[in-house]
Amino acid sequence: MILSSRIETPIGPLVLLAREGLLLMLEFEDAEPRVEREMKARFRGETHQPADDPFGFRSRIEAYFAGELSAIEGISTDGGGTEFQARVWKELKRIPCGVTISYGELARRLGDPRAVRAVGTANGRNPISIVVPCHRVIGADGSLTGYGGGLDRKRWLLVHEGALLDV
Repeated sequence: MILSSRIETPIGPLVLLAREGLLLMLEFEDAEPRVEREMKARFRGETHQPADDPFGFRSRIEAYFAGELSAIEGISTDGGGTEFQARVWKELKRIPCGVTISYGELARRLGDPRAVRAVGTANGRNPISIVVPCHRVIGADGSLTGYGGGLDRKRWLLVHEGALLDV
């Protein structure tokens, strides 16, 4: 059984899905059509049941938004995906809070500096926003590029984490 919860945040509501102590999905509610497509493809026929605080994840995410940035560290995740996507997402979790890296740097960390586009695509398919911090990846020139939740949210998250000045 997949447990679901809705979390109010300063940058919009999030939908959380979890099962067996693993965070499966954390997406902004306005991405609902994409979330539903991914749910149907990934969890064929499985149902989800509303829960107040599945495995304590909701409380930890709320604490993160309240300023306790380390609250989301160590949350166990399973985003599904291909082997390559899973490698990218695992590497994303190694980017410390308050730090940004480029797509090129992420590709280098994965051992293939030429895989920048593939890394960007995998980053864009990350179903677990914030906890698997795809927002910490920026353009080589320092610009904010590509974020499924929108660049305003990406900017807010980076300011919240101290990686970007509030400009």
